[in-house]
Amino acid sequence: MRAYELMVIYAPNLDEEGLEAQIDRTKELIVNIGGEIEKVDTWGKRRFAYEINDNTEGFYVVIDFKAEGGTTSEVERILKITDEVVRYLLVRRNKE
Repeated sequence: MRAYELMVIYAPNLDEEGLEAQIDRTKELIVNIGGEIEKVDTWGKRRFAYEINDNTEGFYVVIDFKAEGGTTSEVERILKITDEVVRYLLVRRNKE
């Protein structure tokens, strides 16, 4: 299995319950592709350096997980079409 890091910026208009629901949905998506969650780090609401889709801030969440190579394309596909996701970045971590 390969190690990945996923940073997701969720919309700033989500309440606490809505944010938790979106994080759980993303974690469930990763588990459904055969991945295993290592760590979830919620950074909270941060201001952007510039406006993105009429938003000036968003909730930052970093998820470290392991999955087989090539299975992450499904995660990216779902994140692209989710309205509550402002931006995301999925990178492969180096071996430690």
